[in-house]
Amino acid sequence: MKHLIAGQMFLKNNPDHAFWMGIALEEAQKAAASDEVPVGAVLVYQHQEVARGHNQPIGLHDPSAHAEIVVLRRAAHHLQNYRLPNTSLYVTLEPCLMCAGAIMNARIERVYFGAKDPKTGCVGSVINVFDNEQLNHHCEIAGGILEHDCAKVLQDFFKLKRSPKG
Repeated sequence: MKHLIAGQMFLKNNPDHAFWMGIALEEAQKAAASDEVPVGAVLVYQHQEVARGHNQPIGLHDPSAHAEIVVLRRAAHHLQNYRLPNTSLYVTLEPCLMCAGAIMNARIERVYFGAKDPKTGCVGSVINVFDNEQLNHHCEIAGGILEHDCAKVLQDFFKLKRSPKG
C-alpha cells in the first residue's frame, strides 16, 4: 500500500487530479445548496467518470448516504458489479470509517481526498484502516488535493450555519 501526500509537484505531475477533484467540489456545492454537509465525490475508471455524488443523509433520511457511499452505489449499479477494481475515488473530505469500509469492500484501487478530517478521518488523520495488514484489501491513498478549496467549502458552510442568520 502506498500513502502519498499531495503537493504542488504531485498535482503538476498529473493535472487530472485537480480536474477530478474540481468535479467533486462541484458536487460538494450541490450538497451545501441542499443544506447538507458539503462533501462531494466522483469515481473514475480509465480516465472516464463512472459516477458522482454528494452528501445526502438529511434529504434521504439515510445516515449512510455520505458522498462516497452514494457514488459507490451509483457506480455499482451502472457497472452491474459490486466490485469496482482499478478505479479511483476523488472525495473532498477524508473518508470516515464507514466509507473506508465500503471503499475496501468495493475494492477501490486509489483514494484521493482534499481536506483532512481530524475528528473522523480514517485514512490517516485519526486512524488509517488501510494500514491494518489483517484486512484483505488495501488501496493507494493521496491526501491534500485542492486541500484549501475543499476545506474552504466546509468552513464557509459551518460559518454560515453558526451565524445568527444561519
